[in-house]
Amino acid sequence: MTKNNLFASVGQIESQILLVRGQRIMLDADLAALYEVETGALNRAVKRNSERFPADFMFQLTAEEFTDLRCQIGISNNSVGNAAGRGGRRHLPYAFTEHGTIMAASVLNSRRAVEASVQVVRAFVQLRQMLASNAELSRKLVAMEKNYDIKFKAIFEAIHQLMTPTDPKKKHSIGFAPWEKK
Repeated sequence: MTKNNLFASVGQIESQILLVRGQRIMLDADLAALYEVETGALNRAVKRNSERFPADFMFQLTAEEFTDLRCQIGISNNSVGNAAGRGGRRHLPYAFTEHGTIMAASVLNSRRAVEASVQVVRAFVQLRQMLASNAELSRKLVAMEKNYDIKFKAIFEAIHQLMTPTDPKKKHSIGFAPWEKK
């Protein structure tokens, strides 16, 4: 198996990067799968090294945020709080920011986690570059709109002048008039 087949592609990782609280994050289960460890093992390693994970590196989702994500990305209903006892998560998931994903690889201390973290960083960087290019494209579009608004304004004024009647005596009222009996 080649090295490229061992890891998820940058595109696959990008699809697992979500936007929560205005931050791009990866869920603990997705990160654990990428690093080839169980989600519980990842979370235990993180808890043992909690001083390495400030709030801007990792946070736990609220029930409302998790419900919203479940609706958006199709996480099954029995993932958290399943009363029927058919498995799934017992706790709300943790969200790791870009820096948190790198720190998680360092606390796992496995070759696979370190190698996979390189792909994760590349995915975050690629997303950042796409957002920056979209911002520049948006600025250019706004500038074009301003430029064309001036030109279209002149065209609309010319059209309005052509539409105004030349004989002011033949003005017709606009709107509804009461019926006149003849």
